[in-house]
Amino acid sequence: MATISSVGVGSNLDLASLLTQLQTAESQPLTALDTKAKSFTSKLTAYGTVQSALSTLQTAAQKLSDPALFQTVTGTPTVSGILAATSTDPSSAGNYTIKVSQLAQAQSMIATGQASATTAIGSGKITIDFGTITGGTLDAATGTYTGSGFTAYSSRTAKSLTIDSPNNTLTGIRDAINAANAGVTASIVNDGSGTPYRLVLNSTTTGETSSMRISVNGDAALQSLMGNDPAGTQNLKQTVAAQNAKLDVNGIAITSTTNTVKEAIQGTTLTLVQTGTTGLSMKANTSTVTSAINDFVKAYNSLQSTAKSLTAYDTDTNTGGALVGDTTLRNIMNRVRQVLATPQSTGANDLKVLNEIGVAFQKDGTLLVDSTKLASALDTNLEGVSNLFASGTGSTSGFGKQLDSLITDFTKTGGSLSVATDGVTATIKDLDEQYNTMQARVDATMARYRTQFTALDVLVSSMKSTQTYLTQQFDAMNSSSSK
Repeated sequence: MATISSVGVGSNLDLASLLTQLQTAESQPLTALDTKAKSFTSKLTAYGTVQSALSTLQTAAQKLSDPALFQTVTGTPTVSGILAATSTDPSSAGNYTIKVSQLAQAQSMIATGQASATTAIGSGKITIDFGTITGGTLDAATGTYTGSGFTAYSSRTAKSLTIDSPNNTLTGIRDAINAANAGVTASIVNDGSGTPYRLVLNSTTTGETSSMRISVNGDAALQSLMGNDPAGTQNLKQTVAAQNAKLDVNGIAITSTTNTVKEAIQGTTLTLVQTGTTGLSMKANTSTVTSAINDFVKAYNSLQSTAKSLTAYDTDTNTGGALVGDTTLRNIMNRVRQVLATPQSTGANDLKVLNEIGVAFQKDGTLLVDSTKLASALDTNLEGVSNLFASGTGSTSGFGKQLDSLITDFTKTGGSLSVATDGVTATIKDLDEQYNTMQARVDATMARYRTQFTALDVLVSSMKSTQTYLTQQFDAMNSSSSK
């Protein structure tokens, strides 16, 4: 049997073109499945776009649902460099006069100089405790007290450490104190004298109750270096006294063990920097609330624009958005609008609707902010604006809380958007399986057609060869008969 290298060559018939036409006809169901799959893929992408827009809106709603957003108060001193103020209590708003007469500081003491920092000094047990130095006088030149008492601070536990080989040098004592976490840091300075190495002790805590008392149970050398009792023998020189911060707020005297003073003004933290007198204006920080409300409106309008784009229909091209007629998106938008249009169930004189703060729906479904009306509402009724978006702890009132909860219901497992997305995903998977099955069927059919056409081509080619042979024979016979 003759061999055909290309369908139609042997028979001189246009079998290849016929096969192509058959391929196109058999593939029509594949084209339909592919078109359908692309439609559902577009729908899945559209649902993702909706979810992203909802997420942005939810983030904006969550910010407004936090009462702390409305409680930020900014403190502005009239004289810079004296203090800073922060508050989370709107009731702290007002004007104050503050005089800082003394800053809190930690005690610092220095030991007698040593010729070497690495020569053994002595051994024994050192105990460090803290308290208040009372009465007596301080000699500024020697840094020691005369006639003073010492009252231990009961809230702090004394710390003991053992000094012996190999930590009985100045360096070893420094390292032992630092390792003991006793509320004291130790360092060594070189003063350039004949006995230059001096141990410096600094309390890690400010305030009068953090003065140090150091007891030594050991040999005389260690005692003469470290022993220091403000009410008795003092072998260390005080270079900085432990003291409280002292200030006056609108005529009221206040003390603090640290330079971070809390509740001198209700809900306010004052950070003292230096002594001096300054005015302080405490005012609710409405700019952050204004920004949060504007971000919320932008997020809602973006969702509205997204929904409009995905459901639009172009009559000129007869093409529609991926979610034209989609009930899931329509229900989501209806419920979001319903939440924002429903008055809050607050007190009789409280704000109840968005329009009262200058946020109103427009004819196209978007929201618009009247900046003047919003500023007025924030200045005159900040608490009312807070309750409008973020009613108290445990309450479900407030547009911010309600919208946050609603969007969670949409997007959680089993929520309407989640169910719709899962349904489209399952449909795409099913269409892929149908496509693969149909493709296998088309491939099998075309393989059968090709086999049949090849056989036909061979048969016709063989018949043509026979025809040619017979014609030649008949022509030869006719030629012989004529002679």
